[in-house]
Amino acid sequence: MPADSANLFAPLEVGNITLPNRIVVSPMCQYSSEDGFANDWHLVHLGSRAIGGAGLVITEATAVTPEGRISPHDLGIWKDEHIAPLKRMVDFMHGQGAFAGIQLAHAGRKASMRVPWMGEGIATAEEGGWDNVLAPSAIAYAPHYNQPRALDQAGISKIIAAFAQAAKRALLAGFDVIELHAAHGYLLHEFFSPLSNHRTDQYGGAFENRVRLLIEVVDAVRETWPEERPLFVRISATDWAEDGWNLQNSMALAAQLRLRKVDLVDVSSGGLVPGVKIPVGPGYQTHFSEQIRRHTGVLTGTVGMITEPAQADHILRTGQADLVLIARELLRDPYWALHAADDLGQKFTWPVQYLRATSAEAGSREPITADDAEALRMA
Repeated sequence: MPADSANLFAPLEVGNITLPNRIVVSPMCQYSSEDGFANDWHLVHLGSRAIGGAGLVITEATAVTPEGRISPHDLGIWKDEHIAPLKRMVDFMHGQGAFAGIQLAHAGRKASMRVPWMGEGIATAEEGGWDNVLAPSAIAYAPHYNQPRALDQAGISKIIAAFAQAAKRALLAGFDVIELHAAHGYLLHEFFSPLSNHRTDQYGGAFENRVRLLIEVVDAVRETWPEERPLFVRISATDWAEDGWNLQNSMALAAQLRLRKVDLVDVSSGGLVPGVKIPVGPGYQTHFSEQIRRHTGVLTGTVGMITEPAQADHILRTGQADLVLIARELLRDPYWALHAADDLGQKFTWPVQYLRATSAEAGSREPITADDAEALRMA
């Protein structure tokens, strides 16, 4: 059940972990991998946000199969060799007092695209692209995207197994939280929406059929991922399009997920079809999270244009969500959580390596002793 409304720096118990605050580093694609491997960029990118005080740090969308990548340079977890560099990241984040999450994903019909700074378009074979782009139905996202192939039952079964194997690898890498990516027009979301799912079998048509793949993925992941470890699901609350997936559908899905041992629903929106009008602005998605939380009793997270500490604190104090996920503002300021604590008058601790610059005696050139450091930490 959702906890009572709390401030930004109140702890939150989820499964077998207690987050030290309600600030989460939202998954943000870096497009900086080769063959799916995490590298120094990922270590520094995620590690600096752990140093910066976020309670939970979640990796970018991490592909469960090679063809499930958005681009040839996405992070991956489709083979055992990926485990060691991921574990290196996890160990570092744990060393900074943060919990580590991984977002497991399959891009569906949005796969095999160029990295954004190379210009929008399909990745060529020379750029590492591939032809085996999969979706619930053979409907392209847009004219400049790949034409996907509709999955058959054998293909669906392979994808379910791939999510389960990815969860097993995530456990070996030491992650505390798994989030399944069922939002933003990627494969699991594509099955939800009648705009992208025209199937006539057990995975199409009625609501129960369109959410079937996600339910089967959740069940398969839970066979590997221990029951006490938190499992999140990110959804798009609405497609922002007529006859598409909507908030009522999302509330019905969230109620099912709660019964299937999903600990939190991370509520975003959009991404399924291009050209829709979205009223983007500060906190423009928080009412979706609030409605799902209120009507289903599941814990929720909210994301989108949350930039100011007082704004994030207000979202939590008014019961609109249990966690706030910060993305772009954490790119601008990796230490946002520490600065937010200062702004809100909350106790916080800078890393001991930074105490000279952040203490009241910042101008001193004298070395800080162990006693001095402990006094500052307890202040």
